[in-house]
Formats: sequence, C-alpha cells, structure tokens
Amino acid sequence: MQNRLKDGDKMVIGVTLVNVVPGQEKVAYNELLKIKGIKDVYHVFGEFDFVVISNVEGLSALNKLVDTIRESENVTKTQTIVGAEL
Repeated sequence: MQNRLKDGDKMVIGVTLVNVVPGQEKVAYNELLKIKGIKDVYHVFGEFDFVVISNVEGLSALNKLVDTIRESENVTKTQTIVGAEL
C-alpha cells in the first residue's frame, strides 16, 4: 500500500473513520473534501458517518492531516488506520 517517493520516504495510506454532529453531514463532507491529502470521502451507515481515504508523505503528515480533520467543529470523533505493505 505504500509507494516510494524520489527521496526514499514512503507514501502512507490512511483510512480515517469520522463521526460528525448530527445534521451536519453535508457541511462536514464539504469541509473534508477541501483538506489537502484527502483522496476520497465516503458517507457510510453504521458506527461512523464517513470513511476518509488519504495519501500523504509519511506518518507525520498523516498525523497533521488527522489533526486538521479534528479541528472541525462538526467532527466529534475519529479513528485512523494506517495501511502497510505485505
């Protein structure tokens, strides 16, 4: 799941599960789409409201991206899974 960059660092795939304030799904969806590094946002049903797929340069960048997601007043909870090569 990880691709090498020119300088030897690895791209990291992150899957972040996101809960938002009830009734704010459309607003939160549009906010998520504007965050650099997010590739896809899926509205889902179940324990979480969205599945966010990101592709960034390293774990530090993924951490910053998740912090940006959490800064939204519409986001109430996140859980992130990091992809790894087999």
